[in-house]
Amino acid sequence: MIAPEKLLNAYTNGIFPMADSRHDPKAKWYTSQQRGIIPLDRFNVSSNVRRIIRNRHYHVRFDYAFRKVMEACADRDSTWISDEIIDSYCNLHELGHAHSVSVYNQDWDLIGGQYGVSLKAAYFGESMFGWQKEASKVALYWCHRALKEGGFKLWDTQFWTEHLSQFGCIEIPADEYDQKLQKALEGKAEFKAASTTKSN
Repeated sequence: MIAPEKLLNAYTNGIFPMADSRHDPKAKWYTSQQRGIIPLDRFNVSSNVRRIIRNRHYHVRFDYAFRKVMEACADRDSTWISDEIIDSYCNLHELGHAHSVSVYNQDWDLIGGQYGVSLKAAYFGESMFGWQKEASKVALYWCHRALKEGGFKLWDTQFWTEHLSQFGCIEIPADEYDQKLQKALEGKAEFKAASTTKSN
């Protein structure tokens, strides 16, 4: 397992771990010359997702099923989320530095979610999954609400992807990212359940 101090120090310096497979015994460390971020004031989801949220089609909980969310994110043919990473981030979660949003259908089956790491006023989104219609996007919506209401300044996605661009993700150079990261590390924030939804 990766020590929490080592993980948090890596994030402080813009570095993050990834494994080659689910059963890779040792993760490798990465950074990027071009960094993906979602500006908190530019986040966007489709009208369909907003309609699902408005109609309370799904249930949402914050910091409730962290390990299950991580395991669901890793449940795919190719993954960088190894057992070592799951155990390490579950430890971070217990220390208050890793968070999740979990989404459930009307029968309270887990169908979507996302998780990430928080450090001061920076949030590092790690992964998300969705097993029913728009469930991953619903999780991302409520993550954004938690970050906004909690006072976060930086939402790091590590990489820009076409999929993330629909939510407002942009790509910035490493030096600009470093400036934003250091500013966020000077602040304080709290990942908390958004006030306009029930967390149970």
